[in-house]
Formats: sequence, C-alpha cells, structure tokens
Amino acid sequence: MRRDFLALMSLFPLAVFAASNPDAAFLKSAAASGIAEIEAGRLAESKGSSQRVKDFGAMMVKDHSAANETLQTLAKAKNVVLSFDSSVAHMAAKAMLEVLSGRLFDQSYIKNQISAHRQAIALLKKEIDSGLDSDAKAFASAALPGLRLHLDAIKTLAAEMGIPTQ
Repeated sequence: MRRDFLALMSLFPLAVFAASNPDAAFLKSAAASGIAEIEAGRLAESKGSSQRVKDFGAMMVKDHSAANETLQTLAKAKNVVLSFDSSVAHMAAKAMLEVLSGRLFDQSYIKNQISAHRQAIALLKKEIDSGLDSDAKAFASAALPGLRLHLDAIKTLAAEMGIPTQ
C-alpha cells in the first residue's frame, strides 16, 4: 500500500504542473498556433495562385509540423494534453481562406500569416520573459528565431506583391 501511495505521489508534481502552471497554457496556445499554421499552409499549397505563396505554405507545413512534434514530446513529459485542433479564431481565419481564390486568396493568406507570426512571436517572448518552466522556456527560445525568419519572409513576399503589412 505504501508503494502505491508513493507511486501516486510521484505523479503529483506533473498533475500540479498541468493544472496550475501558466506554462501549460503556453504549451496549449503554441500547439494551437502551430496546427493553424499547418492547416493554412496546406490551403496555400493547394489554393495559392502564386508559386511563392505555395512554397511559403509548404515551408509552414514542414517547419510547424516539426515544431509541433517537439512540442508534443515536451507536453507529454509535463503531463499536458494538447488539442489536435486550432483555436476558434484560427478556425474562423481558415474558413475565410477556404472560400477565397486567386490573388484575393494570396493577399488574405499573406496578411493572415503576418498577423499570426506577430502573435506567435509575442507568445514566445512572453514565455521566455515570464515562464516558470525551464523546458518550456527553452522550447520558446529555440522556436523564436525560426518564427522571426518566417515573419521576415512573408513580409518580403508581401512587399514584392504590393500588399501592405500594417
């Protein structure tokens, strides 16, 4: 019986982390954001009228899939269950993109990506600055340079296509 009690208590710190630590919310938000990037990237690959938009979408699928795999491993180690869905706001943005085509799709996708990457960068910076878990902070620190590169790339694409970035 004592062994069962000790085994149960050994799980307690993980349960407390998942239930009360703000880093769990970061992990969940980061996962939802990554899923949204993958879904939007797939749309860009199939619906983009510009090859550059299609290529950027493919990069989003590849890069965010890899990041989400790392995030899933981290969350599992912290006993945090991640959703396999994007947030309601991300779903709404995806639904809007699904009905567009041609240059209008490209413009909307690019604007969406600029906004999404700015938000994701802010999320990572917040975790780096105020997160409590060193592993979650390390994930955010490792992911930040890639997101900055994505933002720079999509802003460059917007400028080349004459799409305002503000």
